[in-house]
Amino acid sequence: MKSLVVIDACVRQSDSRTLRIALPIIEALSKRYKVTRYDLPEMDIVPLNPGLFEERGLGEIPSWAKEAATSIAKADRILIAAPFWDMSFPAVLKCFFEQVSLFGITFTDNGKTCVGLCKAPKVLYITTRGMNIPTGSFLDQGSPYLRALGALWNLGEMTVLDVYNTDYLPEEELNLQINSTIEEGLELAKTW
Repeated sequence: MKSLVVIDACVRQSDSRTLRIALPIIEALSKRYKVTRYDLPEMDIVPLNPGLFEERGLGEIPSWAKEAATSIAKADRILIAAPFWDMSFPAVLKCFFEQVSLFGITFTDNGKTCVGLCKAPKVLYITTRGMNIPTGSFLDQGSPYLRALGALWNLGEMTVLDVYNTDYLPEEELNLQINSTIEEGLELAKTW
């Protein structure tokens, strides 16, 4: 069975609109993929600091980070569920990527530039934005970052499922948008 890595950065958990969209899609994909899930708000993830950076240089990497990096590198598909926060996504997601972007696991170099070691040809990014900022707007800094990281790691095409303006839509319209995005994701899950 092929593998799917789910990276959940939905800090609000049960109140998360992003997770409301992601869960049925993850459930559908779990019928075709072996799922490894990282619930970042439940993990003790900190930014790299001088002590951690020094340990990393000595090859002392937290076991969870090495395991997550290896899972990501070997994954056939990657799904990221992260709400739009402060023009990007929650800091815990960036901290996670800092910890698992590991030389010799997710990337290496060829003497001239970095070369990705991951094999997932497809990434799905599920997000909701409270403001009226669609994917592709210069105000959305989450999607470009994930595409850039994908280039470093050798990840393939990234599909974005999003609902935006969620803080300002009437409840009925919000529910229609969310349900429509879930249906789009379920349809995608059939062949993704």
